[in-house]
Amino acid sequence: MENLLHVGLDVGSTTVKIIVMDNNKNTIYRDYKRHFSDTKNTVCNVLEDLLKRYPLNSFTLALTGSGAMSAARFLGVEFIQEVVSCKRAVEKYIPKTDVVIELGGEDAKIIYFDQSIEQRMNGTCAGGTGAFLDQMASLLHTDTAGLNELAKGYKTIYPIASRCRSIC
Repeated sequence: MENLLHVGLDVGSTTVKIIVMDNNKNTIYRDYKRHFSDTKNTVCNVLEDLLKRYPLNSFTLALTGSGAMSAARFLGVEFIQEVVSCKRAVEKYIPKTDVVIELGGEDAKIIYFDQSIEQRMNGTCAGGTGAFLDQMASLLHTDTAGLNELAKGYKTIYPIASRCRSIC
């Protein structure tokens, strides 16, 4: 089917991400929107925009992410757990990968690819995750990309107290 496009939608704890691929698995569109806790309307807006961009196409749709279960229900499509989705994508597109670390808005996940798959997730700490990085960027009057630029010129490493549990 020539006009069939494949859509991946990740409804996370802070954002909605969409990627659209053609039949040759080429990425033809991607977008990233903050949902400000209004996941349903943000998902609807992202999908409405998709239909406006590609009015003559049909779509396959896969939903993942911490907020995708309810979105999948109201859209009537299948939900794929985010660690499973990540694992499948890595195995298919970058099969020689040893380890994947995925920083979400409120958690961090690590997948080890060896003779068997081992998956771990942090416990009660959001330190170092997307929401934490956003907050630090805001306090420093920049965005997350700006944090990288600021870090390039560091002169001192400051210790930070932590009550977080490790993902190890």
